[in-house]
Amino acid sequence: MTQPLLMPKATAVWLVDNTALSFEQIAAFCTLHPLEVQGIADGDVAGGIMGANPIQNGQLTREEIEKAEKDPNYRLKLSEPKVRVAAAKRKGPRYTPISRRNERPNAIKWLVRNHPELKDAQIMRLVGTTKSTIESVRESTHWNAANLAAMDPVTLGLCSQIDLDLEVKRASKGSTGPDEAEEGTTLMTAEEALARSGHRGHVEGEENEFAANDHRPEHAQDDFDADSVFSKLKSLKSDTDN
Repeated sequence: MTQPLLMPKATAVWLVDNTALSFEQIAAFCTLHPLEVQGIADGDVAGGIMGANPIQNGQLTREEIEKAEKDPNYRLKLSEPKVRVAAAKRKGPRYTPISRRNERPNAIKWLVRNHPELKDAQIMRLVGTTKSTIESVRESTHWNAANLAAMDPVTLGLCSQIDLDLEVKRASKGSTGPDEAEEGTTLMTAEEALARSGHRGHVEGEENEFAANDHRPEHAQDDFDADSVFSKLKSLKSDTDN
C-alpha cells in the first residue's frame, strides 16, 4: 500500500516556488487540479499556506525533480518511506458488499440457532448488521421472516472461519460451566445445609461405630506411656545381665 503525500497543497506551494515543473506535473503529484495549481502560482489559492519541502520529509528526491524538469511528460514518483506507519484499525461494524447485504438475515438466523452463546455485539462484528435487525430475526418479527433460511456466514462470504471461531471461543470463555453454576454461584438454603450436616454426622457416626467394633485389647488401644515403656526396657535389660 503506497503512503499518501503529506500536505498536498503545502507541497504544491513549495514546488511552484522552487522548481521549474509544469502545472500538470505538480497537479499529478499533489493530486490537485491544474487550474488549482495555476491559482497557487497566481496567488489566488492557498494564500497564507507555508510551503512544505518534500525533499526534507523524504517523499521526493532532488534527482527525481531534475528528471521531471528535463521531461515535461514525466510524472513524479513518491519515494519509498523509511518508516511505515500501521494503519489504524477501523472500529464499527464490518463492511458488507451490496450484493451480499440481503443475505445477512439468513446468516443472523444461522448464528442465533447454532451459536446462541454469541452476544449481539459479536454478531454485529461478524455480519456487519445492526442490533435491531438481530432482535427482529431472533423474535421472528423481521419483514421477510417467512422466507429466511439459516445459512452459514462463512459460506456466504460475510466473515472468515477464523473470525467466527474466535468469537465463539470468546463467548465460551465468558460462560460458566454447569458445575460452577450449580455449586459456586448460589447460596444453599437452610434445608440443604441441614441435610449436608446430617450427612456429615452420619459419616462421623460410621467412624465411631468402626472404632467401637475394634476388637484389639484395651492396652493396645490406649496410648503408650513413656515411663512404662522405659521401666519395661530397664527390667528386660536387668534380666539379660543376670
